[in-house]
Amino acid sequence: MKILLFGKNGQLGWELQRSLAPLGDLVALDRFEQHYCGDLRNPSGVAETVQAVRPDIIVNAAAYTAVDRAESDSELANTVNAVVPGALAEEAKRCGAWLVHYSTDYVFDGSGDRPWRENDQVAPLNVYGQTKLAGEQAIQASDCRHLIFRTSWVYAARGNNFAKTMLRLAQERQQLSVINDQIGTPTGAELLADVSAHAIRQALKSPELAGVYHLTAGGETSWYDYAHLVFDYARQAGLELKTDKQSVAAIPTSAYQTPAKRPLNSRLNTEKLQAAFDLELPAWQLGVERMLSELYGK
Repeated sequence: MKILLFGKNGQLGWELQRSLAPLGDLVALDRFEQHYCGDLRNPSGVAETVQAVRPDIIVNAAAYTAVDRAESDSELANTVNAVVPGALAEEAKRCGAWLVHYSTDYVFDGSGDRPWRENDQVAPLNVYGQTKLAGEQAIQASDCRHLIFRTSWVYAARGNNFAKTMLRLAQERQQLSVINDQIGTPTGAELLADVSAHAIRQALKSPELAGVYHLTAGGETSWYDYAHLVFDYARQAGLELKTDKQSVAAIPTSAYQTPAKRPLNSRLNTEKLQAAFDLELPAWQLGVERMLSELYGK
Protein backbone atom coordinates (compact mmCIF):
# COMPACT_ATOMS: atom_id res chain seq x y z
CA MET A 1 0.00 0.00 0.00
CA LYS A 2 1.28 3.48 -0.90
CA ILE A 3 0.54 6.57 1.20
CA LEU A 4 1.10 10.14 -0.01
CA LEU A 5 1.48 12.72 2.77
CA PHE A 6 1.44 16.48 2.22
CA GLY A 7 2.82 18.84 4.87
CA LYS A 8 5.39 16.47 6.35
CA ASN A 9 7.26 19.12 8.35
CA GLY A 10 4.31 20.76 10.09
CA GLN A 11 3.33 19.91 13.64
CA LEU A 12 0.84 17.28 12.53
CA GLY A 13 2.76 16.14 9.45
CA TRP A 14 5.83 15.40 11.54
CA GLU A 15 3.85 13.07 13.81
CA LEU A 16 2.03 11.51 10.85
CA GLN A 17 5.34 10.45 9.34
CA ARG A 18 5.80 8.29 12.43
CA SER A 19 2.25 6.94 12.74
CA LEU A 20 1.70 6.21 9.03
CA ALA A 21 5.04 4.52 8.34
CA PRO A 22 3.88 1.07 9.56
CA LEU A 23 0.89 1.13 7.22
CA GLY A 24 2.84 0.98 3.96
CA ASP A 25 5.19 2.76 1.59
CA LEU A 26 5.10 6.40 2.73
CA VAL A 27 5.89 9.25 0.31
CA ALA A 28 6.10 12.34 2.52
CA LEU A 29 6.35 15.80 0.94
CA ASP A 30 6.79 19.40 1.96
CA ARG A 31 6.54 22.54 -0.16
CA PHE A 32 10.27 22.46 -1.01
CA GLU A 33 10.33 18.91 -2.40
CA GLN A 34 12.43 18.49 -5.55
CA HIS A 35 11.06 15.30 -7.13
CA TYR A 36 7.34 15.96 -6.63
CA CYS A 37 5.28 19.11 -6.10
CA GLY A 38 4.27 19.34 -2.47
CA ASP A 39 3.48 23.06 -2.55
CA LEU A 40 -0.21 23.64 -1.89
CA ARG A 41 0.01 27.04 -3.53
CA ASN A 42 0.17 25.10 -6.82
CA PRO A 43 -3.07 23.11 -7.33
CA SER A 44 -2.13 21.72 -10.75
CA GLY A 45 1.31 20.67 -9.52
CA VAL A 46 -0.22 18.88 -6.54
CA ALA A 47 -2.68 17.09 -8.83
CA GLU A 48 0.20 15.98 -11.05
CA THR A 49 1.97 14.60 -7.98
CA VAL A 50 -1.01 12.40 -7.18
CA GLN A 51 -1.12 11.21 -10.78
CA ALA A 52 2.58 10.32 -10.66
CA VAL A 53 2.58 8.58 -7.26
CA ARG A 54 -0.80 6.84 -7.65
CA PRO A 55 -1.28 6.37 -3.91
CA ASP A 56 -3.85 4.25 -2.12
CA ILE A 57 -4.19 6.89 0.59
CA ILE A 58 -3.66 10.66 0.38
CA VAL A 59 -3.18 12.47 3.71
CA ASN A 60 -3.34 16.26 3.60
CA ALA A 61 -1.74 17.71 6.74
CA ALA A 62 -0.84 21.03 5.09
CA ALA A 63 -2.97 24.15 5.45
CA TYR A 64 -2.96 27.93 5.58
CA THR A 65 -3.30 28.44 9.34
CA ALA A 66 -2.37 32.12 9.85
CA VAL A 67 -5.85 33.08 11.01
CA ASP A 68 -5.35 36.85 11.22
CA ARG A 69 -3.25 37.12 8.06
CA ALA A 70 -5.93 35.26 6.11
CA GLU A 71 -8.21 38.29 6.48
CA SER A 72 -5.95 40.25 4.11
CA ASP A 73 -4.55 37.26 2.21
CA SER A 74 -7.81 35.54 1.38
CA GLU A 75 -6.83 34.46 -2.15
CA LEU A 76 -3.87 32.39 -0.98
CA ALA A 77 -5.80 31.05 2.02
CA ASN A 78 -8.56 29.93 -0.33
CA THR A 79 -6.11 28.27 -2.72
CA VAL A 80 -4.42 26.26 0.03
CA ASN A 81 -7.46 25.49 2.19
CA ALA A 82 -10.19 25.07 -0.44
CA VAL A 83 -8.94 24.76 -4.04
CA VAL A 84 -6.17 22.24 -3.35
CA PRO A 85 -8.30 19.92 -1.16
CA GLY A 86 -10.82 19.92 -3.98
CA ALA A 87 -8.11 19.03 -6.50
CA LEU A 88 -6.82 16.26 -4.22
CA ALA A 89 -10.35 14.92 -3.87
CA GLU A 90 -10.85 14.80 -7.64
CA GLU A 91 -7.57 12.94 -8.09
CA ALA A 92 -8.43 10.59 -5.23
CA LYS A 93 -11.74 9.80 -6.90
CA ARG A 94 -9.99 9.23 -10.24
CA CYS A 95 -7.43 6.77 -8.89
CA GLY A 96 -9.64 5.16 -6.21
CA ALA A 97 -7.62 6.47 -3.26
CA TRP A 98 -8.82 7.49 0.20
CA LEU A 99 -8.34 11.14 1.15
CA VAL A 100 -7.65 12.04 4.79
CA HIS A 101 -8.02 15.75 5.52
CA TYR A 102 -7.99 17.98 8.62
CA SER A 103 -10.39 20.80 9.37
CA THR A 104 -11.31 22.98 12.32
CA ASP A 105 -13.92 24.07 14.83
CA TYR A 106 -13.73 27.46 13.08
CA VAL A 107 -16.34 26.20 10.61
CA PHE A 108 -18.87 26.99 13.41
CA ASP A 109 -19.83 30.42 14.75
CA GLY A 110 -18.72 29.71 18.32
CA SER A 111 -22.09 30.45 19.90
CA GLY A 112 -23.59 28.65 22.88
CA ASP A 113 -21.83 26.36 25.32
CA ARG A 114 -22.67 22.93 23.91
CA PRO A 115 -19.96 20.89 22.15
CA TRP A 116 -20.53 21.04 18.40
CA ARG A 117 -21.71 17.90 16.62
CA GLU A 118 -20.74 17.00 13.07
CA ASN A 119 -24.17 17.81 11.65
CA ASP A 120 -24.65 21.16 13.41
CA GLN A 121 -25.16 24.26 11.29
CA VAL A 122 -21.88 25.72 10.02
CA ALA A 123 -21.33 29.49 10.00
CA PRO A 124 -17.65 30.52 10.08
CA LEU A 125 -16.76 33.91 11.56
CA ASN A 126 -13.59 34.60 9.58
CA VAL A 127 -11.80 33.96 6.28
CA TYR A 128 -9.79 31.06 7.69
CA GLY A 129 -12.95 29.26 8.78
CA GLN A 130 -14.67 30.04 5.49
CA THR A 131 -11.82 28.57 3.44
CA LYS A 132 -11.58 25.47 5.62
CA LEU A 133 -15.31 24.89 5.24
CA ALA A 134 -15.01 25.33 1.47
CA GLY A 135 -12.30 22.66 1.49
CA GLU A 136 -14.57 20.25 3.34
CA GLN A 137 -17.41 20.91 0.90
CA ALA A 138 -15.18 20.39 -2.13
CA ILE A 139 -14.07 17.01 -0.80
CA GLN A 140 -17.62 15.92 -0.07
CA ALA A 141 -18.83 17.08 -3.48
CA SER A 142 -16.19 14.96 -5.24
CA ASP A 143 -17.69 11.77 -3.84
CA CYS A 144 -14.24 10.37 -3.14
CA ARG A 145 -13.75 8.09 -0.15
CA HIS A 146 -12.65 10.41 2.61
CA LEU A 147 -12.07 10.97 6.31
CA ILE A 148 -12.30 14.60 7.44
CA PHE A 149 -11.18 15.26 11.00
CA ARG A 150 -12.20 18.56 12.59
CA THR A 151 -10.02 19.48 15.53
CA SER A 152 -9.09 22.47 17.70
CA TRP A 153 -6.27 24.11 19.65
CA VAL A 154 -3.55 21.89 18.14
CA TYR A 155 -0.11 21.87 19.74
CA ALA A 156 3.12 19.87 19.54
CA ALA A 157 6.58 19.92 21.06
CA ARG A 158 7.85 20.74 17.57
CA GLY A 159 7.34 24.32 16.45
CA ASN A 160 5.55 27.17 18.20
CA ASN A 161 2.59 26.67 20.49
CA PHE A 162 0.56 28.42 23.18
CA ALA A 163 2.43 26.80 26.08
CA LYS A 164 5.83 27.87 24.76
CA THR A 165 4.60 31.40 24.18
CA MET A 166 3.13 31.66 27.69
CA LEU A 167 6.34 30.42 29.28
CA ARG A 168 8.47 32.81 27.27
CA LEU A 169 6.28 35.74 28.28
CA ALA A 170 6.19 34.64 31.93
CA GLN A 171 10.00 34.60 31.97
CA GLU A 172 10.09 38.13 30.52
CA ARG A 173 7.18 39.94 32.21
CA GLN A 174 5.84 40.41 35.72
CA GLN A 175 2.22 40.67 34.57
CA LEU A 176 0.23 38.87 31.88
CA SER A 177 -3.31 38.98 30.52
CA VAL A 178 -4.90 35.80 29.14
CA ILE A 179 -8.33 35.35 27.53
CA ASN A 180 -10.77 33.41 29.69
CA ASP A 181 -14.01 33.33 27.67
CA GLN A 182 -12.88 31.15 24.74
CA ILE A 183 -13.45 27.49 25.62
CA GLY A 184 -11.97 24.53 23.77
CA THR A 185 -9.72 21.49 24.04
CA PRO A 186 -5.94 21.53 23.60
CA THR A 187 -5.20 18.59 21.29
CA GLY A 188 -1.76 17.15 20.65
CA ALA A 189 -0.52 16.48 17.13
CA GLU A 190 0.69 13.12 18.44
CA LEU A 191 -2.86 12.13 19.39
CA LEU A 192 -4.22 13.31 16.05
CA ALA A 193 -1.62 11.27 14.19
CA ASP A 194 -2.18 8.09 16.18
CA VAL A 195 -5.96 8.26 15.89
CA SER A 196 -5.63 8.97 12.16
CA ALA A 197 -3.56 5.85 11.60
CA HIS A 198 -6.03 3.76 13.60
CA ALA A 199 -9.00 5.21 11.70
CA ILE A 200 -7.34 4.57 8.34
CA ARG A 201 -6.82 0.91 9.23
CA GLN A 202 -10.47 0.56 10.18
CA ALA A 203 -11.79 2.49 7.18
CA LEU A 204 -9.84 0.32 4.75
CA LYS A 205 -11.73 -2.68 6.14
CA SER A 206 -15.06 -0.87 6.45
CA PRO A 207 -15.51 1.80 3.73
CA GLU A 208 -18.86 2.80 5.21
CA LEU A 209 -16.88 4.63 7.93
CA ALA A 210 -16.08 7.42 5.45
CA GLY A 211 -17.23 10.87 6.55
CA VAL A 212 -16.65 13.84 8.85
CA TYR A 213 -15.54 13.33 12.46
CA HIS A 214 -14.67 15.56 15.39
CA LEU A 215 -11.32 14.68 16.95
CA THR A 216 -9.95 16.34 20.06
CA ALA A 217 -8.59 15.22 23.41
CA GLY A 218 -11.06 14.82 26.27
CA GLY A 219 -12.40 17.61 28.44
CA GLU A 220 -12.38 21.38 27.97
CA THR A 221 -10.66 24.49 29.29
CA SER A 222 -10.11 28.20 28.68
CA TRP A 223 -6.88 29.78 27.49
CA TYR A 224 -6.59 31.28 30.99
CA ASP A 225 -6.82 27.93 32.79
CA TYR A 226 -4.60 26.31 30.15
CA ALA A 227 -1.96 28.93 30.91
CA HIS A 228 -2.18 28.27 34.65
CA LEU A 229 -1.61 24.54 34.11
CA VAL A 230 1.50 25.40 32.09
CA PHE A 231 2.79 27.81 34.76
CA ASP A 232 2.17 25.30 37.56
CA TYR A 233 4.08 22.65 35.66
CA ALA A 234 6.96 25.04 34.97
CA ARG A 235 7.30 26.00 38.64
CA GLN A 236 7.34 22.33 39.68
CA ALA A 237 10.00 21.69 37.02
CA GLY A 238 12.17 24.45 38.50
CA LEU A 239 11.75 27.05 35.75
CA GLU A 240 12.11 30.65 36.94
CA LEU A 241 9.09 32.77 36.10
CA LYS A 242 8.77 36.51 36.68
CA THR A 243 4.98 36.22 36.65
CA ASP A 244 3.38 34.90 39.84
CA LYS A 245 -0.14 33.45 40.08
CA GLN A 246 -1.69 36.71 41.26
CA SER A 247 -0.23 38.62 38.31
CA VAL A 248 -2.08 36.72 35.56
CA ALA A 249 -5.23 38.66 34.64
CA ALA A 250 -8.26 36.98 33.07
CA ILE A 251 -9.64 39.12 30.24
CA PRO A 252 -12.55 38.75 27.78
CA THR A 253 -12.02 38.34 24.05
CA SER A 254 -13.45 41.83 23.55
CA ALA A 255 -10.43 43.29 25.36
CA TYR A 256 -7.98 41.78 22.87
CA GLN A 257 -8.80 42.91 19.35
CA THR A 258 -7.51 40.86 16.39
CA PRO A 259 -8.12 41.16 12.62
CA ALA A 260 -10.03 37.85 12.60
CA LYS A 261 -12.96 37.24 14.93
CA ARG A 262 -12.49 34.16 17.13
CA PRO A 263 -15.23 31.73 18.22
CA LEU A 264 -15.95 31.66 21.95
CA ASN A 265 -17.16 28.05 21.90
CA SER A 266 -14.60 25.73 20.32
CA ARG A 267 -15.88 22.59 22.03
CA LEU A 268 -16.27 19.59 19.70
CA ASN A 269 -18.38 16.53 20.51
CA THR A 270 -16.32 13.41 19.74
CA GLU A 271 -18.94 10.73 20.46
CA LYS A 272 -19.34 9.81 16.77
CA LEU A 273 -15.59 9.21 16.37
CA GLN A 274 -15.27 7.21 19.58
CA ALA A 275 -18.22 4.97 18.70
CA ALA A 276 -17.20 4.43 15.06
CA PHE A 277 -13.57 3.56 15.77
CA ASP A 278 -13.91 2.08 19.29
CA LEU A 279 -11.73 4.70 20.96
CA GLU A 280 -11.45 6.42 24.32
CA LEU A 281 -9.81 9.82 24.04
CA PRO A 282 -7.48 10.88 26.90
CA ALA A 283 -7.93 14.04 28.96
CA TRP A 284 -6.27 17.09 27.42
CA GLN A 285 -4.09 17.62 30.51
CA LEU A 286 -2.25 14.34 29.92
CA GLY A 287 -1.03 15.35 26.48
CA VAL A 288 -0.02 18.86 27.52
CA GLU A 289 1.92 17.60 30.54
CA ARG A 290 3.67 15.00 28.39
CA MET A 291 4.66 17.69 25.89
CA LEU A 292 5.97 19.92 28.68
CA SER A 293 7.93 17.01 30.12
CA GLU A 294 9.51 16.40 26.73
CA LEU A 295 10.50 20.06 26.47
CA TYR A 296 11.49 20.92 30.03
CA GLY A 297 11.96 17.64 31.90
CA LYS A 298 10.58 16.63 35.32
